[in-house]
Amino acid sequence: MIIRRLARWIDERLGTSRVARATLNKVFPDHWSFMLGEVALYLFVILLLTGVYLTFFFVPGSKEVTYDGSYVPLKGVAMSQAYESVLRISFDVRAGLVMRQIHHWAALLFVGAIVAHLMRIFFTGAFRRPREINWIVGVTLLVLAIANGFTGYSLPDDQLSGTGLRIAYSVVLSVPLVGVWTAFLIFGGGFPGTDTITRFFVIHILIVPAAITGLLVAHLAILVRHKHTQYAGPGRTDRNVVGARLWPTFVAKTLGLFFLVFAACAALGGLAQVNPVWIWGPFEVADVSSGSQPDWYVGWLEGSLRLFPPWEIRAFGFEIPTLFFSGVLIPSVTFMLLYAWPFLEARFTHDRAEHHVLDRPRDRPVRTSIGVAALAFYLVLFVAGGNDVLAARFDVSVNVITYVLRAAAIVAPIVAGLLTYRLCKELQAQGPAAGIPEAAPAAEHIVQTADGGYVEVEEPVR
Repeated sequence: MIIRRLARWIDERLGTSRVARATLNKVFPDHWSFMLGEVALYLFVILLLTGVYLTFFFVPGSKEVTYDGSYVPLKGVAMSQAYESVLRISFDVRAGLVMRQIHHWAALLFVGAIVAHLMRIFFTGAFRRPREINWIVGVTLLVLAIANGFTGYSLPDDQLSGTGLRIAYSVVLSVPLVGVWTAFLIFGGGFPGTDTITRFFVIHILIVPAAITGLLVAHLAILVRHKHTQYAGPGRTDRNVVGARLWPTFVAKTLGLFFLVFAACAALGGLAQVNPVWIWGPFEVADVSSGSQPDWYVGWLEGSLRLFPPWEIRAFGFEIPTLFFSGVLIPSVTFMLLYAWPFLEARFTHDRAEHHVLDRPRDRPVRTSIGVAALAFYLVLFVAGGNDVLAARFDVSVNVITYVLRAAAIVAPIVAGLLTYRLCKELQAQGPAAGIPEAAPAAEHIVQTADGGYVEVEEPVR
């Protein structure tokens, strides 16, 4: 009784029941591709849960200590507090290793889910008006996910992550005018600095997760405000949404998906070894391990560093090294184009109408061919990130592989784009393109269909 009276008192002042009722009646379309965003959200939740556990035992310190733990091959070896604590988590803390591996696998899959989600949005045109802001939020989430993955990857202070930090420090230094100051801010001085691990720890567990959480809340709020997109089909227009209501059908499905994602990460963490830092050993500035490879989501950045010719120019009194072009310019142009794409497409197509029904990729051959060409380019860069491993594996000169991949970086996107454009045109010739009616100002209500489903209908305002 007291709880009911309290709820009524709050509702009378805030109108929460009306908002809750409208939210619970929201309709979500049924299609597997819409689950990609949910998978990314649940992977972030898993990262938070496992990250909190690991934080209890990790020591973000650079002070040198002597290892005396359970891993016999490293007994008596001098190392940083950070690396020693990671070894302790892996071999001495109950469930420490499986938590570390679940956390690492979830991070790898988190970036992958965001990339797949953005690809779905790009190829189906879900970024168009009125969803340009949500596209910008999504691209920013990708940038933050990569940044958080790299900072977390760097925390163990092992030889592999130290090599990555050395490269990152050199890339930051290559930026004209502000490079030195930026490197000092991020790394706490010259490399290797005593404050680097501490600063990366704060970035990894506090600053970036807080930003990701805020953007996820904004992303979901905008989604609810604009209603969900849907694929073209019988009875589906820009003025309705066909699917299941949020409560109880969609909630039951999405909870099931959460547990499936958690189970998959747990299985990977328990059965598939990832990042065995005890093999690499503690970081030594003078050493670089052969065949060093970063996590997959920065593989294309590694490839750009290895493929770009050794060009250096001098402009405005500054020496601009090769690292700037491959490590700063290419990533900057990449994300600038991603941010600007909705506005560029609207400008060149003169299409500024609202869209709630998605395109079939074949019906937008120019957009689809540009997207496939871009994917081909970054795939070549990704492969180039392992040119030394490929050379050793196939007993081929690393220079030959580098020259071949340089040519492929130019030729492969052109060929892939042209083939995709031709394929889209051929598919269009097999059947009419899906018509997409224009949206009109509307008011919403829920209609139950004969088979028990629900349709969120919008009727023009009179």
